[in-house]
Amino acid sequence: MITSVVGRTFLKAYNEKYRKDFSPKEFFEEEYWQLFFNHSKYMQWVTNSPFVQMKSGQKPHLLNEQERMEKLEALYEKAGKEIPDASFALGFPASEAKDYASTSGLVSDLAIPVDEDEVYLSWIGSGLGIGVSRGFTILFDDAAITLQTYEGWKVYRSCLDHQALEKLRGNQVNTWNGQWLTYSMNPDEYDADFNLFDLTQQGIFKVDASLAEVNTVNWSQLFFSLSQQFPKSEMMGYVYGFGQTNKTIGFIPFQFKAGSTIKEVYRELFGQVTDKRVFESLFGMRFDEACKLGSIGMLALRPESLKSFMYDEKNLNFKKENEIINYQAYKTWLTAMLSRTRNKEELLTYSEDVAKAIIRYKNDVTGTERRNFVEGTLFKSKIKVDFLDHLEKVIKDVMEDEKVTFKNLRDNVHLMSNEDCKYFITLLKFDYAYYSRETN
Repeated sequence: MITSVVGRTFLKAYNEKYRKDFSPKEFFEEEYWQLFFNHSKYMQWVTNSPFVQMKSGQKPHLLNEQERMEKLEALYEKAGKEIPDASFALGFPASEAKDYASTSGLVSDLAIPVDEDEVYLSWIGSGLGIGVSRGFTILFDDAAITLQTYEGWKVYRSCLDHQALEKLRGNQVNTWNGQWLTYSMNPDEYDADFNLFDLTQQGIFKVDASLAEVNTVNWSQLFFSLSQQFPKSEMMGYVYGFGQTNKTIGFIPFQFKAGSTIKEVYRELFGQVTDKRVFESLFGMRFDEACKLGSIGMLALRPESLKSFMYDEKNLNFKKENEIINYQAYKTWLTAMLSRTRNKEELLTYSEDVAKAIIRYKNDVTGTERRNFVEGTLFKSKIKVDFLDHLEKVIKDVMEDEKVTFKNLRDNVHLMSNEDCKYFITLLKFDYAYYSRETN
């Protein structure tokens, strides 16, 4: 099972880094159990496992050390004598085959030999899962990521035990992993001398009068942090969700180069990002929809709110404070998408120059006829052929010194694919709306 595979990758890297020779069982007892379960607040809740099966009158937060040790021994008993199932081997099938659809995940119907080590490795691997929005978890079979996640376990334990966070609920290790990696693998934010206040400032915790908990990180923010560590890499991730009904999406390639490209294009267009967390949170469609694309890359990073401007004919009017930063995010993504097939340096200013030419065309005459044509007809073209047809009217009416600009536009659009044409029209519409502010 993939949890055991990732657990094995981590344990090998851990033993090499810390000059240990732990077996899976030894690591589980010395590190995993000590951090996760030998406390009044658990870091992980595994349904039906020995750690959550309570005798009459027992409650997890009231267990003494001897009672917690008994539950560890119960796991050892199962791991050594029973056929592994989901109650004590994480990611394995449930014991009732008929219930696979609702209670199992990461399951194969191949007959795979399983020894006792695989059970402990499955726990280790499951604890390395990275929780993101919409209840999904990602496993990366990568030594650097798993080692960094492990470092976060100790921080999460210290948070659970901290007096200032006595209301912080446990059992959120996977959610924590997402926040921890997003923060600690981002060199622009991470400070090795961080404290509890720094973590709170990062928005990692949600606190109210009665409860504190770890916020679930937006997947795009995790993606951008990892892209800074692996700027040219493509890495396979396993996406799943454990809950009342388990979800298994499967292996999805993560193209981290896309995150680096977005940051690079933004810098070239607008300079340095001032509020990085807000900026990164603007990118990324819903994670389950992104996975349906077959890979997590540039297309998956499309701002979710951009869809209404591309397909529902919604317009930016810049009457709201947040529309400037939205415009910058939309323009960045559209430019990055178009630069896959066109010269990026030319694109950086081309749509602005054309938008300004269209504004001049609109303003060359009084009345609203040209405005209505541009905004109600030209920019609402659904396909490339329609846009080119409407553009011919502009070329006939435009002043002689502007004809070259619009003829070049016609030639450029003609060479675009239908998909790129849709992106370009949307970008042109945004630049037109942005620069129209100065003339309205």
